[in-house]
Amino acid sequence: MNINSILDFITLTNKFRAVKRVVFIKDEGRLENDSEHSYQLAMLSWYLLSEKKTGIDKDLVIKYALIHDFVEVYAGDTWFYRSKAEDESKKKLEAESAIQLKSDLPEFIDFHQLIEDYENQINPESRFVYALDKIIPIMNIYLDGGDNWKEHKVTLDNLIKNKTPKIAVSPEIEPYYNELVAILKDNKDMFHVEHEQDIS
Repeated sequence: MNINSILDFITLTNKFRAVKRVVFIKDEGRLENDSEHSYQLAMLSWYLLSEKKTGIDKDLVIKYALIHDFVEVYAGDTWFYRSKAEDESKKKLEAESAIQLKSDLPEFIDFHQLIEDYENQINPESRFVYALDKIIPIMNIYLDGGDNWKEHKVTLDNLIKNKTPKIAVSPEIEPYYNELVAILKDNKDMFHVEHEQDIS
């Protein structure tokens, strides 16, 4: 490894930072990027695991949080509420991106292994991050007043239907989600309300 390889790595992380997500940053009027999201996920993971003993490897969780979306460097981000065809396209693009990352960083072996392990959800740590990753956008949109849900016509029922099975993979995260859903049920005005013309 030399300074040129380090500069190449910085360039790649800058590309990661340039990937825009669909969640707005509160009070800034702009979309968050993948670096900001991954940092927030890593910090929240650390915070949650500092509170009690769970048997979860904190350091591994933080690594997963930092790399969980890195395939989006080439694949880009996609909206959570996507069609089956869009989901298949996302999987294909991310698999191709993982191959490209191996070509870019052949020396970073554990990085590639972690990406693969995360995608396959092989352990409680990867499932912890996977589930928490599904909650963070909910919390950020809630704290921003729910505008994102209304803009994209997301109902509370739609959120619960789509998020619940994904979050259920982690028994450590599920209780936080259940508490959050209770809060959302008390704030239904933040969500899109379906009218007859919406249902067809």
